[in-house]
Amino acid sequence: MIDWFNAGLNLLLRGYFALLAWAPPLYSLTLISALLGVVMLWVFAKTSNQERMRQSKRMIHAYLLELRVFADEPAIAWRSQKALFAANLRHLALALKPALWMCVPVALLLIHLEAFYGRKPLPVGQPALVTVALDSRLAAQTVAPQLIAPAGIAVDSAPVRVMDKHEVTWRIQPRANVSGRLLFRMGGEDFDKSVEAGGAQRFISERRVSSALASLWSPGEKRIPSPGIEWVEIQYPEASVSFFGWRIQWLAWLLLVSTASALLMKKRMGVVL
Repeated sequence: MIDWFNAGLNLLLRGYFALLAWAPPLYSLTLISALLGVVMLWVFAKTSNQERMRQSKRMIHAYLLELRVFADEPAIAWRSQKALFAANLRHLALALKPALWMCVPVALLLIHLEAFYGRKPLPVGQPALVTVALDSRLAAQTVAPQLIAPAGIAVDSAPVRVMDKHEVTWRIQPRANVSGRLLFRMGGEDFDKSVEAGGAQRFISERRVSSALASLWSPGEKRIPSPGIEWVEIQYPEASVSFFGWRIQWLAWLLLVSTASALLMKKRMGVVL
């Protein structure tokens, strides 16, 4: 079930990115952020008690007004402050239900978006590390594992084992723009991992895993069929989006645009926040 969900969402997002491949990443990120804000606003309206939220907001405004009117009356002002604090807590409690409805799907979407906006391809001519985590059975084998790289990528080191972590690491170096797969052979187990080097920013899977639970956090590729291979990871550089020359972390831009779109649309959609 998890594999089908990851594959479906990846396919949908890859199609979306392909349609906007002609534009800088900021364009597609801005559009999907604005849509996300509107969708979250709609979900908020459908899962919250809007009438109670309107009443709660009116009470907050009333207590604020009372504080201004009776600012010179310490006893009344103190009572109004306590009532205002309680009213704000009630309002937050009313907003908790829609927040819980949205947190899981939004978190899953952000994990998938990280594969496109959070990483960039390996720079050509610069080394990078590839690490495989094994179970104790495969880690204890004396036969050295093999890494076979596609054309355009050189394997610059022999496998280095970290016995206490059950990990094997290689250093690779892209010599040209590549979009291919690394092949691993160890203990009779063969598996591969996508690798991206050079060229424009695109969908990049940093880690391929075997566990169903871990695939929720690393959903970019199908799970490794062998349970003896826990994961394989390539260390990609972090990416950012450019806004008139300013480099901005993609998640910060998404939060800014989605919040702005929700606030701009709340009156038109008649939603009380």
